[in-house]
Amino acid sequence: MIPLFSTGQVRDVDSYAINQLGMPSVLLMENASAGIYNICTEQFELLKKPVKRIGFVCGKGNNGGDGFAAARHFANNGYSVLVVHLAEEDEMSKDALTNFFILRRLSEQNKNIVIKKYNGNKGFIRKSGLEECDVIFDAMIGSGGKSGLNEPYCTIVKELNTFAAYKIAIDIPTGLNSDTGYAEDVFNADMTITLAEYKKGLFLGKGYECCGEIIKSGIGIDNSYFDRYEVDEYLIEPEDVYAFLPEKKKSSHKYSAGKVFTIAGSGKLPGAAVLASKAALKTGAGSSILAFPQSARKLVHKNLAEVIVETYDDEKTEILAKNNISQLEKRIKWSDVLAIGPGLGREEATQKAVLSILKEHNYKNLVIDADALYPLNNGHYNKINLKGTVLTPHLGEFSKLLGVDISEVEKDILSFGKKFAGETGAYLVLKGAPTIIFNPDGEAFINTTGNPGMAKFGSGDALTGILAGFIAQSETIEEAVIAGVYLHSLAADLLLKDYTEYGFTATDIINKMPSAIKFIRKSIV
Repeated sequence: MIPLFSTGQVRDVDSYAINQLGMPSVLLMENASAGIYNICTEQFELLKKPVKRIGFVCGKGNNGGDGFAAARHFANNGYSVLVVHLAEEDEMSKDALTNFFILRRLSEQNKNIVIKKYNGNKGFIRKSGLEECDVIFDAMIGSGGKSGLNEPYCTIVKELNTFAAYKIAIDIPTGLNSDTGYAEDVFNADMTITLAEYKKGLFLGKGYECCGEIIKSGIGIDNSYFDRYEVDEYLIEPEDVYAFLPEKKKSSHKYSAGKVFTIAGSGKLPGAAVLASKAALKTGAGSSILAFPQSARKLVHKNLAEVIVETYDDEKTEILAKNNISQLEKRIKWSDVLAIGPGLGREEATQKAVLSILKEHNYKNLVIDADALYPLNNGHYNKINLKGTVLTPHLGEFSKLLGVDISEVEKDILSFGKKFAGETGAYLVLKGAPTIIFNPDGEAFINTTGNPGMAKFGSGDALTGILAGFIAQSETIEEAVIAGVYLHSLAADLLLKDYTEYGFTATDIINKMPSAIKFIRKSIV
């Protein structure tokens, strides 16, 4: 797991370096700027090609100072740089002013350096020459900023985003909250060079969208200084997934290898049931049984060769009702995992049946998805014991569970997710880009695989079956969920070799699961 840190923790390490190690703050800035230059010229292919001019937009704080210092390194090595500073000299931080003065003195002799003061006039940014730059660095605010930009930053960011230049954010894209990942207007970077350590907000919400490739640059102190901090957020690594793969014993048989019972689908929505029940087998589960309405059996039976379909008497309604539960009791008790929800529908009779199952069978390993989440909305989940269950809502479904507007949840996804998992004792798999797993202990695990091609009908149904399959084989729910989420998205990534993100479906993801598992094994061993 890769730990993620808060802005406050990173600042504490800065303070430790200055006050305990005796490193001047301007030295930390110099180390950071040198790291930025080295990353761009040694690792980054674009800057190995001919570049006409590099632009820097610098604010008044230390992020602006990082920009001034980085511009100096590029200019000293033969690059033509244009620096636009947004603040008056008397507004700049001490270290930013130091680097600004150095750069200005250098510009008197080095014609590769052009410095311009932002004057606030409409169209200044476009007329300044930044639009003609091949690369633009954002050094306006950094991690000190919060979401919701004031002027002139809002206008400047919007204008810079329209430019064709390759865009690099120093530390944090301007407009992004480095702790929550929330943003309104934000600098859309192609790459973010974050300083000292990874911040949580880089991988959440708008951070996931607007940071581009994220590379870490040091500030001249060993990262072991961060070991003193407790963290609750992590990025999932391939090594974690490999370690969490269920063990396959030589003596295993179809019933000891994991038994999954899926209550899903209806006459209107049969496909979700097919996807979920098939996906469980593709993870290695030994047996998968699907409960489905008798009158609509033909809709799924022809598509399920290996999955057993057990029907219940729906009296031609094609939906699940409370009176059907007694017919399902034997299989519920038989199963290692009960998956419920995909395609069930939201008819009142079905919702009553779902509530009854959740209340009476909370001793089971449960994966609750889609329509089975509906009766828990607006805080009704508090009336049911969800301890040890797995809930898999997307952001819209999660906001309805809480009874909170989605715009409020987006402002601090981590806080809402941790609170829900902590209060319920459940594992929350918050589907999205990226998917985040919250455990009851207050930890969050952020998935690092996946692509836009997954944004299609059926992807969530496939994940339900995959999670149920892994849980049925695993000793711990948490390890199974982490492995399932990662491999579900990794399978989608592997599909990009043969398809584009436009061309694959949930069925393709399911069929690629064995390849994803094999890929993890080969890459780690």
